[in-house]
Amino acid sequence: MILTFFRLYLQHKKPLSPIYTNALNHLTLCFNPSLSSRRMKNSEANSNVKKKEKGIHIEGYPVEGLSIGGQETCIILPSLKLAFDIGRCPQRAISQDFLFISHGHMDHIGGLPMYVATRGLYRMKPPIIIVPKAIKENVEMLFQVHRAMDESELKHNLIGLNVGEEFYLRKDLKVRAFRTYHVIPSQGYVVYSVKQKLKQEYVGLPGNEIKNLKLSGVESTFVDNTVTVEHAREYGHTHLSEIVSYADRFQNKAILLIHFSARYTTNEIQEAVSALPPPLGGRVFALTEGF
Repeated sequence: MILTFFRLYLQHKKPLSPIYTNALNHLTLCFNPSLSSRRMKNSEANSNVKKKEKGIHIEGYPVEGLSIGGQETCIILPSLKLAFDIGRCPQRAISQDFLFISHGHMDHIGGLPMYVATRGLYRMKPPIIIVPKAIKENVEMLFQVHRAMDESELKHNLIGLNVGEEFYLRKDLKVRAFRTYHVIPSQGYVVYSVKQKLKQEYVGLPGNEIKNLKLSGVESTFVDNTVTVEHAREYGHTHLSEIVSYADRFQNKAILLIHFSARYTTNEIQEAVSALPPPLGGRVFALTEGF
């Protein structure tokens, strides 16, 4: 089994030029009156629909959480006790023992101190938190500030990984960091299950790992022609049409799309996903909780 998480560019030959992005650009959509009106209409249209159970099941794995561009991203796989990014620290994320942070933008890391503090309050074991090595020192300072204000220990195990480095979460589960492109340092993660079929003395020889590619999480901030691919790239995001262009490169059994712009409604997202051509059709899922 392999789980892959990345919210940024598909592998391009050349990295993007860093572009300064004003945080207000990410918040504009949230306060646009016309968009609020659309969201209200969508809410009214769905008011008579029975509320669905949270989360979805993909290739045997329950997937929970929410991911709204510029607001909050936290993807949870409860059966593996892990989460990708922490957003504002949704309640369901607190019980996850492993946390992987992709980059330092607030909508992905803002709830980190709360995540650790709440686990301590509930007397849960200190979590293992994986971050890009480039931001590890800043994350340590973040915890120092909160310790000083909160007068609590905030126990946790912070691990910094560079691209290509691996870390064993437990005997049968490991993670490897890989490169992604954004306007600030970022990375994605591949989580492997390690199945030991040989005697202990033979462990480490070629062939002791069985890896079956199953689920990949990919950002798709924009899904229609109202936003160009060039505009999406300018702000370090991905357009659905790019995923279509690279369809033949996805060997995953399933693909989970996340980080949609708040300008869209659930129906608009689902319509775009339903219209995907082969070989993507039927194996692409959209995480739309919170829309």
